[in-house]
Amino acid sequence: MRARRSVLIGIVLLVAAGAAWALEARPALWRAVFGPASGPAAITVSGNIEAHESVLSFSDVQAPIVLLPFDEGARVAAGTVLARVDDRLYLRQVDIDRASLTAAHAQLSVNQAALAAARQTVASDQYDLAEKKVDYARAETLLRQHTGTQQVRDLAFTAEAQSAASLAHDRAMVTVAERTLALQQANVATAAQKLRLDLVTLSYTSLRAPFSGVIAVREAELGELAGPGVAIFTLDDLDHVWLRGYVNEPDLGKVRLGEAVAVTTDTYPGKKYRGVIGFISPDAEFTPKTVETHAERITLVYRIRIDIANPTHELLPGMPADATIPLLPSGE
Repeated sequence: MRARRSVLIGIVLLVAAGAAWALEARPALWRAVFGPASGPAAITVSGNIEAHESVLSFSDVQAPIVLLPFDEGARVAAGTVLARVDDRLYLRQVDIDRASLTAAHAQLSVNQAALAAARQTVASDQYDLAEKKVDYARAETLLRQHTGTQQVRDLAFTAEAQSAASLAHDRAMVTVAERTLALQQANVATAAQKLRLDLVTLSYTSLRAPFSGVIAVREAELGELAGPGVAIFTLDDLDHVWLRGYVNEPDLGKVRLGEAVAVTTDTYPGKKYRGVIGFISPDAEFTPKTVETHAERITLVYRIRIDIANPTHELLPGMPADATIPLLPSGE
């Protein structure tokens, strides 16, 4: 009886040893005999909620702040005036530009009238020259027929020459008037362009929200001198938040772009937020945390971004969160 038990125990030990050897040295053999080993159906990655942040400042103006209607935590819509600086200097410049443009238009009207008058004079000169040519031709004919005098013929010749000279002079005046008009048109265009630029600069005296969001930081106070590069607010876009996480190299082939993900937070226990994998880094990196063992330190991971729907703005930047990612079969 004892001998049989010893034989059975020996057989069990041999089978266990063979299975261990097959699992360690021949994985394919193990899968062929026992089927694929079961693994986790999902992985959990942890991180903090992140959002697009814009540091807002005034552009191309420098003046004291006279309006700051919002404080930290305020929700603002795109286009809302967040701050305004003293704009009296810029308004004065716009008034000067408008006056200059009005004067330029008035001078342009004068130049246009002068050109029209010069062209009319040239037309009159052309009629006069045509008449003087007829008079000279008649005097020349009469002289040849001995019915006219040399004096009349010479006077007609002189009148024709004077008329031609007047026409040449007035044509030159038309050219001068045309060039003067073109120059004044350029002056009008320059004045109009300067007005447009100064109106744009005037618009910069109001700082508007580039998108709908929440004021995260207010960095200025009334009366402070604002200027280019001086931060006034930090605005967070809470409509588009994401979670940055890291996936181990062995699991990389089991996650997909566009895959649905469930996101949870300690702030709202039991509530799940819908997320989608929006980015998977093509480059591996070392585990981004302080570790105690060399084996953990050399573990390669891939960064992923999980875009999260946040219509109620419950998820805030910096909030810890976990994402549960279902693992898909490799290669599918």
